[in-house]
Amino acid sequence: MFFVDRRKMQMVDPADALPGRPDPLPTAEVHFLSGLPLKSPVPAGMEEAMFGMGCFWGVERKFWAVPGVWLTMVGYAGGYTPNPTYKETCTQLTGHNEVLRVIFDPAVVSYEALLKLFWEGHNPTQGMRQGNDIGSTYRSGIYTYSEAQAAAAHASKAVYQAALNAQGLGEITTEILPAPVFYFAEDYHQQYLAKNPDGYCGIGGTGVTCPIGTGVAAR
Repeated sequence: MFFVDRRKMQMVDPADALPGRPDPLPTAEVHFLSGLPLKSPVPAGMEEAMFGMGCFWGVERKFWAVPGVWLTMVGYAGGYTPNPTYKETCTQLTGHNEVLRVIFDPAVVSYEALLKLFWEGHNPTQGMRQGNDIGSTYRSGIYTYSEAQAAAAHASKAVYQAALNAQGLGEITTEILPAPVFYFAEDYHQQYLAKNPDGYCGIGGTGVTCPIGTGVAAR
């Protein structure tokens, strides 16, 4: 029988979170595939986006191949512990989510298109888990950088919920919040599945198409 530790399925209380550290962790200098500096500022005319969809190895691979996505990076966000390590986040005592941060060119790929990939690329109804990956670090989340992104995220959630309802599936548990501080994950996590093509990828969608971008606008 499959048992779940219910403590992993709850957010840690801020008072009980690990203390962390004042200085950032070392990470990769450049993107493994493009060679771009991983800590590049957002170029003029481009935008950034942040998503939590489960194990960030597989999430990053979904996005780095999208035309118009200029740079991808993985890290931790949404919790309480400053500059956490991967081992610390695995205790579920930091409050952080495993997240992907994307810099993209909206003239090539719209934020709406990224939202469509987000909804279809994982199961957003599972709460503090994604498949067999259990804990608050694997929760579904959209972290927005503008009021326009927040409006699009909420609208797309409503559209996708209707599509899920039509298939008899559950309620979306995705959190939609202003983008918190992004802490870079360690070097070996960056573009992990490009370095390890046969590595673990624990995410999968519901099989339900998100109708935004197909004549139904996220408005």
